[in-house]
Amino acid sequence: MKIVTVKVNDKMQKGYTYQLTARIGRDFAPEFKPDLTPKQMLALGVFGGIYMRDCTGEFPADWFTKAKFAKTNKREAGLNYFKINASQPLSVWQQKGWIYAEDPRGWFQWYCRYYMGRRIPAEDARQIKRWRAIRRHAGAIAAHCRVGDTLCRPRQRQALLHWAYDARKM
Repeated sequence: MKIVTVKVNDKMQKGYTYQLTARIGRDFAPEFKPDLTPKQMLALGVFGGIYMRDCTGEFPADWFTKAKFAKTNKREAGLNYFKINASQPLSVWQQKGWIYAEDPRGWFQWYCRYYMGRRIPAEDARQIKRWRAIRRHAGAIAAHCRVGDTLCRPRQRQALLHWAYDARKM
């Protein structure tokens, strides 16, 4: 595989570069099996439509053809699949130390870059561990909701969707 270098210049990163060393959508760590691709997540509706609108040049154009983006700088819960806001502000993520410096937008940005083929072993392991921990919300849905009842626990379902779990099927 030919290694590709990606140059990033958006509102949150200027002059950042990284290399794609794995095949797009493949060669994931064995324990990392997301239900949804970044393209599917954007089309379903995540993060109130304000996430990564200025990053469209970094990723394949077809990821954004059906993406649900807000028309203003305000989060719009109605754009989310479950029509509810399940996000904490980026400032909360920063305060808790959950943000990796090279992915200033958080887990989803890491996932998009990982999906594209960027590999950073220590950070990948940390993010995959966080992804696995979020699965506890699926247990709460299973314990309290009938399968397919998407009106039951919509905030948890939307949060799971933000982490590439397909909460529509739970």
